[in-house]
Amino acid sequence: MFSRQFTRQLMRQGRASFFPRQATGIFSTVRFYHPKVIEHYQNPRNVGTMDKNLPNVGTGLVGAPACGDVMRLQIKVNDNTGVIEDVKFKTFGCGSAIASSSYATELVKGMTLDEASKVKNTTIAKELSLPPVKLHCSMLAEDAIKSAIKDYRTKRHNRKPTLGPDATKSQTNGANAHA
Repeated sequence: MFSRQFTRQLMRQGRASFFPRQATGIFSTVRFYHPKVIEHYQNPRNVGTMDKNLPNVGTGLVGAPACGDVMRLQIKVNDNTGVIEDVKFKTFGCGSAIASSSYATELVKGMTLDEASKVKNTTIAKELSLPPVKLHCSMLAEDAIKSAIKDYRTKRHNRKPTLGPDATKSQTNGANAHA
């Protein structure tokens, strides 16, 4: 176990930071986070939302039932170039989940959809120096990116409605004839 003096010395040097202590029996442990995680946690980039109904906005919503982390990541794509022009996120979760979301938004902004779909959780985890017990946070960020891209591409396929006032009479009659 580190002494308090040693821990303070590491923190002053910027070599270690920690979030609240978690007691384990009579001993307490200090959980250390890399300074990059702390920076993205304390100063997250691209926090916010976009109008999910816009045709050039894709929304990805993912969660991890085991830890309770939930991420929503939205991309705004230039329809002519296929380049991600803007990215926003909102995350409910631990510091590593927030940092992973924040870094992911910086990473994919300016990429094409194909480039962004190739982003792997290992890239995020290496950049933030996530420990093995926090790798699921980078996996959530990867999944959120892919989910947002899928949502955007689904919207762009201009599927004709099968129900409602926009459906043609022949479509609804044909559907009823087969029922």
